[in-house]
Amino acid sequence: MPRILRINTRERTFRVEPMGAYQGLGGRSLTSRIVRTEVPATCHPLSKANRLIAAVGVLTGTPAANAGRTSVGAKSPLTGGIKEANVGGVFGTKLARLDYTAVVLEDKPDPDTDPCTILINREGVFIENAPHLKGLGTYHAAEILHEKYGEKTGIMVIGPAGEQMNLAASVQFTDLDGRPARAAGRGGMGAVMGSKKVKAIVVDSTGADPVTIADPERFKQATKRWTEILKGHPVTGEGLPAYGTAILVNIINEAGALPTQNFRRGRFEHAQEISGEKIAETIARRGGVVKEGCMPGCIIQCSQCYVDESGQYLTSGLEYETVWALGANTLIKDLDHLAALDHRCDDLGLDTIETGNTIAVAMEAGILPWGDGKAALDLLEKVRTGDPLGRIIGNGAIFTGAAYGVDRVAAVKGQSLPAYDPRSVKGVGVTYVTSPMGGDHTAGYAVAQNILKVGGDVDPLTKEGQVELSKNLQIATAAIDSTGLCLFVAFAVLDAADGVQAVADLIAARTGIPFTVDDVVAVGTNTLKDEFSFNRDAGFTSHHDRLPDFFSEPLEPHNTVWDFREEELQAVKAGILE
Repeated sequence: MPRILRINTRERTFRVEPMGAYQGLGGRSLTSRIVRTEVPATCHPLSKANRLIAAVGVLTGTPAANAGRTSVGAKSPLTGGIKEANVGGVFGTKLARLDYTAVVLEDKPDPDTDPCTILINREGVFIENAPHLKGLGTYHAAEILHEKYGEKTGIMVIGPAGEQMNLAASVQFTDLDGRPARAAGRGGMGAVMGSKKVKAIVVDSTGADPVTIADPERFKQATKRWTEILKGHPVTGEGLPAYGTAILVNIINEAGALPTQNFRRGRFEHAQEISGEKIAETIARRGGVVKEGCMPGCIIQCSQCYVDESGQYLTSGLEYETVWALGANTLIKDLDHLAALDHRCDDLGLDTIETGNTIAVAMEAGILPWGDGKAALDLLEKVRTGDPLGRIIGNGAIFTGAAYGVDRVAAVKGQSLPAYDPRSVKGVGVTYVTSPMGGDHTAGYAVAQNILKVGGDVDPLTKEGQVELSKNLQIATAAIDSTGLCLFVAFAVLDAADGVQAVADLIAARTGIPFTVDDVVAVGTNTLKDEFSFNRDAGFTSHHDRLPDFFSEPLEPHNTVWDFREEELQAVKAGILE
C-alpha cells in the first residue's frame, strides 16, 4: 500500500504513515495538498514550519511510457507562494517501487548542524551525518554516494547553492547514467532542502517488487494505446527525439518571440548557432549521444549527452530553456560555453532559467560584458566559494537587480520569466501572470496553440482567446503533473481524440478505481484551488498578477506590446475557482 515517509530533520527521526486523507493523490496534487494543509501560508519559507515534499505521481514507476516524474513542493523562498518543481531521473521510479508516494522533510535543525544523508531501501530508513559532503558540488557528491550505496541507486541532492540557502537553488536528481543532471529547478526548492540540513536522499529499490497494478490486463491494453499516441505524434515521435527541446530555438526565433538581450528583442541573430539542429550535429560529430531518456520508460528521448571536442562529457540535457536563458538572453553564442554553464549550474545546484536571467541583470549592471561566456563561468564559480557577489547572484534576478539598481528584471511574483516573450506569445504571458507558480511556462504551455498549432490555433499576437486558453491549459497541466507523466506528452494528448481518455484508462487500471475524463479535469482544478487559496492566505492579490512595466515597450519584429488589463486576467482564476 502507498505510504508517506516523514523525516524530522531536527531530531533526525522518521515515521511511516498511511496515505489517510491524502489517498488518491500523487505528484503535484499531493505536494500542493500537503503544503496547503500543513504549512502556515504566512511562515518564512526557510523556517521550521515549511515542509519539503518529494512525491511520485499516480503512474510513476509503472510500465506506462514516460511515467517517471517526481514533484518537489514547498512554500517557495523565491516567490513567497506555493511551488511545485517537476523532474525526471530515476529517483521517482525507485521510490514508487518501495511503496512510498512521498518523502516529507519537516522541522529544521540548528544552524551549526552538519548536513546529513538519508538512505531509503527495503530494510528501512537510515539517516547519517555527512560532514564530508559539505560544500561539494552535486557531481562529486553523487559520485561518493554511488560508491557507498551502489551505482543503481537514485539520488536527489543539493549543491553549494542549496546549502547556502540561495533563493535560486535547485534540487538535482540523477539520471539513468548516475549524473545529477536533472533539475527540480524552479522556485528555490534547493534552499528549503538546505535549510533542513539534508544534503541528499538516496533510494535503493534493489530486490523490491514492481509497482502494483490493480488490473494488469486492462493496464496492458491502455499502455499499448498510450504508446501508439506518443509515437504517432510528430512532436513526441519525431521532432523531440531528433533535436531535443532546443528544436524550439529556430521556431521561436522565427516567430519573433525569442527574448534577446534581456527581453529587448524577439529575435537573436545567432540563433542558428545555438539551435537544436546545431546541437545535434555537434554532438553527432564529436561522438556524444544525440538522444536519450532522462528517466526509465521514456520513449520520447529528448535528452542528449553533450561532449567536448575530445569526446569528454560536458553536460546532459542541454534544454531549450537553458540554451535560451544562458544564450540568447545574455548574447552568449558559443555552444561549449553554454554546455559548461549548464554543467556548472547543475553542479552548484542552480536553476538555469533563474541563473540566465540573473546573468543578464549582471550584464545590465556592467558586472560583465554582454555575450562573454568565460566571464559568466567565472561569475558562477563565485557561488561555490560563498563570495559576497556569488551570494547575490545565487539569490536570483530580482535580488541581483535590487543589489545593483537594475530596473529591467523580467520576473513575475519574484520568479524569472522563461524563453517566450509574452508580447508575442500572449497566451503564455497570461500563464506567467496568473499562475500560482509565478513566471512559469510549464504551468500552462500556450506556446502549443500559439506557435506550434498543437491542439488548436490561437493567434499569438492578439488578446483574443488567450485567457480561456491559459485557464484550460493550467488545469490540464496540474492534472498531468499529478500523474507522474512527462509534461511533453501533452502535445500528443491535445491532438489525439482519445488522449485524455487514455490517461484516465491508465489511472483506472493502475488503481482499480473508476476514473473518467471528468476526473482528470477535477484533479487539475482541485490542485489549482489548493494553490490559489494558499497564495491568497500568503498575501497575494490580483495586483501581483502583472508583468514589469517595460513590457509595454514594442517588441521587434512585430512591435507588439503587453496590453492586458488586470480585470481581464482575473477571469483565469475566477474560471478555476467557480
